[in-house]
Amino acid sequence: MASSLLTYAPFSLSLVSISAPRNSVAHAAAQFASISSPQRKSRRKKQQNQPNDLKSSDDNGYSGGSDGNFTPSSAEKLLRLVFMEELMERARNGSVLGVSDVIYDMIAAGLTPGPRSFHGLVVSHVLNRDAEGAMHALRRQLSEGIRPLHETFLALVRLFGSKGHATRGLEILAAMEKLNYDIRQAWLLLIEELVKSSHLEDANRVFLKGAEGGLRATDELYDLLIEEDCKVGDHSNALTIAYEMEAAGRMATTSHFNCLLSCQATCGIPEIAFSTFENMEYGEAFMKPDTESYNWVIQAFTRAESYDRVQDVAELLGMMVEDYKRLQPNVRTYALLVECFTKYCVTKEAIRHFRGLKNFEGGTVLLHNEGQHGDPLSLYLRALCREGRIVELIDALETMERDNQQIPARAMILSRKYRTLVSSWIEPLQEEAELGHEVDYVARFIAEGGLTGERKRWVPRRGKTPLDPDADGFIYNSPMENSFKQRCLEEWRIHHRKLLRTLWNEGPAILGNVSESDYNRVVERLKKIIKGPEQSALKPKAASKMVVSELKEELEAQGLPTDGTRNVLYQRVQKARRINRSRGRPLWVPPVEEEEEEVDEELDELISRIKLEEGNTEFWRRRFLGEGLTENHNKPLEVEDYDVLDVTDDADVGDDVGDDVAKEGEDDEVDEEDEEVEQTEIRVGDRAKDKEIDTAKPLQMIGVQLLKDSDQTTRSSRKKRRSSRVSMEDDDDDDWFPEDLQEAFKELRERKVFDVEDMYTIADAWGWTWEKDFKNKAPRRWSQEWEVELAIKLMTKVIELGGTPTIGDCAVVLRAAIRAPMPSAFLQILQTTHRLGYVFGSPLYDEIISLCLDLGELDASIAIVADLETSGIKVPDETLDRVISARQANDIPANNASSQ
Repeated sequence: MASSLLTYAPFSLSLVSISAPRNSVAHAAAQFASISSPQRKSRRKKQQNQPNDLKSSDDNGYSGGSDGNFTPSSAEKLLRLVFMEELMERARNGSVLGVSDVIYDMIAAGLTPGPRSFHGLVVSHVLNRDAEGAMHALRRQLSEGIRPLHETFLALVRLFGSKGHATRGLEILAAMEKLNYDIRQAWLLLIEELVKSSHLEDANRVFLKGAEGGLRATDELYDLLIEEDCKVGDHSNALTIAYEMEAAGRMATTSHFNCLLSCQATCGIPEIAFSTFENMEYGEAFMKPDTESYNWVIQAFTRAESYDRVQDVAELLGMMVEDYKRLQPNVRTYALLVECFTKYCVTKEAIRHFRGLKNFEGGTVLLHNEGQHGDPLSLYLRALCREGRIVELIDALETMERDNQQIPARAMILSRKYRTLVSSWIEPLQEEAELGHEVDYVARFIAEGGLTGERKRWVPRRGKTPLDPDADGFIYNSPMENSFKQRCLEEWRIHHRKLLRTLWNEGPAILGNVSESDYNRVVERLKKIIKGPEQSALKPKAASKMVVSELKEELEAQGLPTDGTRNVLYQRVQKARRINRSRGRPLWVPPVEEEEEEVDEELDELISRIKLEEGNTEFWRRRFLGEGLTENHNKPLEVEDYDVLDVTDDADVGDDVGDDVAKEGEDDEVDEEDEEVEQTEIRVGDRAKDKEIDTAKPLQMIGVQLLKDSDQTTRSSRKKRRSSRVSMEDDDDDDWFPEDLQEAFKELRERKVFDVEDMYTIADAWGWTWEKDFKNKAPRRWSQEWEVELAIKLMTKVIELGGTPTIGDCAVVLRAAIRAPMPSAFLQILQTTHRLGYVFGSPLYDEIISLCLDLGELDASIAIVADLETSGIKVPDETLDRVISARQANDIPANNASSQ
């Protein structure tokens, strides 16, 4: 290095005259000048004799004879100590001029600056981040023939690394090697400084060059490089460094694999991440996957843009639950699972995991993720709204309020009827709100950009994809739209289907001491609730079978012309139905008056005795051990309508109706198809009866049933292969179980085919203490009053979280309160509407006040009038007269009663 650096003249006494005024140190050291001057002559003579040799760092600037046995006096040692203390103090302060002055004073006092003096000069430049000044000082030191200290090189390496000068840092390392210094510490320091200064590419280059030369990094440096490379997505270098680490004798652990997974999870090919995960799963104990490992793989599958990945996530979830004794989910696990199930429209599973997420502080903030990756929080809120799960929606908003998370704009997206999540779940779903005044559709069309082409098209052109903006973010499409009323009715049916299944499994004993007739009455009542109202009443009649009056009624209800002959009316109805189906609108059906269900308190009390045990693991463990079994479990069930239970929990009646109508013929050749359908139904009915005989068996555990199913499959295949034989020989490998249920359970326990310790659910593994209560709690029946209460609560929460309901939302909620009717809610809804700056038309206000008067709610009507006057809304004189007259009529009887 000495040959490559510029050579400068050494310090001389002639420079003292142009230096700064002498300081106190120089004055204190003046008395020692005479002692040091004779020694300076011999030192110059030695330098002239050996100009190319660098002095060792151990001589500290002392001069002596040629034999090197010179011993400085105590006075000279004291003098040098005084100078060095002052020099290092100024070096620590970063004063370059101060260090230079002290060096000049040392020369004036007869002392030669040594390597530590120049080290102080270099350090002062380093502290000022002056790379050129530091190199200038190093060149002067070399020109003096003084060997630099190891610390001097470290200071230069730190400076070049912090400034990102990797090449100059490598030159310093080369110079250290020529001077026989150990460069490992300087190499590590250079890499660390390059990483800290965000010069990761240079840090990788320096590391690989040193690794090729046989240098071994520390464990901390390996971890730092792998982590930083994975953060920026440099998977290749991270993997190379991991290989170098293993070649150096340190195996990759879980943390290193997690870094690689974090990089692989964002590449869009989840199979790569899953391959790494499998290596961890089947590897040594120090590389087993932890919670973060599962999180990265779940994220890779959830945010992949190819294929259906929800099944892969479900398999990962099962593996994680099986390993519950070693690891537990964290807030990020729950957030990713909610995101996955929401995007794939598995809303029930998303709700289950959101209940676990809300137990973590800031869970909704993490789920929102600043609106990235489709804004999972908004998608979750929209999914709850579209499926009519309003109780869960309000719970989610309350959790957001606790986490100080504002409602995102994506969650407040407008529906086709200008309604947000505040009211888009209230029937009727496909109608605009009545505002009490005429809507200027032309002005609204222009305001939405209809003239410039910026207006959103809800109905796509022929051959184009749907333009529903609410589908953005979901993997395939947004969830099917359903009203809160239909959701409540469906959950009511699902709950009673579970009760009927439990009743058939447990027998009459679960009802207590009841007669057979009471048992049959309970069964019939449950069947009636499960079947629900007659579905035929909800299906529109075939247009070919409708008379003129029916055709006109359907056309008039849809605002279509009713003039013309029957053939014209028929064609008009058919065209209207085709348009409604293509645009996703519900088909018009004649209004049917709902029959009030008869209330039988005795039957309701008997039904309440049926206790569901879903999620009660302890109960099923006892049942597996043979406890609680009765004679009813050992005899076949006599089930007549077992197909009542063969219905999916999320069956949608509207879809079936739409499919039936879509398949309806547009001509009069329907009778022949009906005959074919009847014949098909007869054949299906025969198969259903055969199925009833097979399914009417004692209650068994799921594991036992799976074993028997697989056993039956094996036996049937063997029978086919041996059908040519007269008799079938016994096979000792075939599993068999006694017909008696208790004996079968005993056989399972003895063979250890199924252990009670393996009986656990995700609620048991992850501590979901609330899961059993939610599963077994009877749902609340729908009522208009309950719907209005939820709507008001939801609207209030949305406003508190920064959302703004539309005037249509307010009108729909108000109309629902009118249908209830709930005069107590009128004033609150109107006050909220007016605070938002919305005003309804006079006819709507008149209708509300008149309804209050008709219901005898005089105080409510007076409060509404007062609120209108306060809001600056003019109340018609006729309405005021009605309120005043009602008030006077109410006061007259009160005055008469007081006078008597």
